[in-house]
Amino acid sequence: MTPTEEILWAELRNHRQLGHHFRRQVPIGPFIADFACLSKKLIIEADGRHHLDNPQDAERDRWLQANRFRVLRFQNDEILNNMAKVREAITQALLELPSVRTS
Repeated sequence: MTPTEEILWAELRNHRQLGHHFRRQVPIGPFIADFACLSKKLIIEADGRHHLDNPQDAERDRWLQANRFRVLRFQNDEILNNMAKVREAITQALLELPSVRTS
C-alpha cells in the first residue's frame, strides 16, 4: 500500500466500531478495489494524479455501478489534508446504503 492508502486504511478500520467491516485489495469482477465494505457494496478508492480523467477508471466505475456498487474516490491530497471531509463522506455513504447479504 502507498502511504496515503495506509492512512485511509487506518481510518476505515475505525468504522468497525460502528459495525462496518472493510477489506483491502478486494477482487470484484475483473477489478481490484482499494477498499470495500461488501455488506454495503461500498468501494473506496485512493487516487493519485494518474487517476485524474482516466478513461479506464471511468469504465471501471461504470461496471461497478452497473453491479450496484457505490464508488467513492478521494484524491491523495484530500486524504492527507482533509481527513474530516473524507471521514464525513464515508460515514454518510454507510448510513445511506442498505445492507446486503454477503455469502
